[in-house]
Amino acid sequence: MAHKRMKPRKHPVSRSTRAQLQFPVSRVERYLRENGYLRLSACTPVFLAGILEYLTASALHLAARVAHRRHKKRISPEHLARALEKSEQLRQVFGDSTKALLDEIIQAKKK
Repeated sequence: MAHKRMKPRKHPVSRSTRAQLQFPVSRVERYLRENGYLRLSACTPVFLAGILEYLTASALHLAARVAHRRHKKRISPEHLARALEKSEQLRQVFGDSTKALLDEIIQAKKK
């Protein structure tokens, strides 16, 4: 009796790896489902993870520029808040929360 040759088993590849993202797609999907979004396309969490990664990278890039201008090697929360405050596009995304964040940082430094 001739046995069929078994193909080597492929290793599982995560959706984040497949989409070339650093943000975890499965965690984004879990958060969506926990918050009541039950009817989701398979692409929805991948797309949202991509958007979150893009926004994060943009904010960190701007904060790095602010830190560099102040001759600092590390990005502090203040640098991030200043960058978000100065960027028109990110200000539209985050709204008034950036101003509140900056106020909290200033208050924490005074203590």
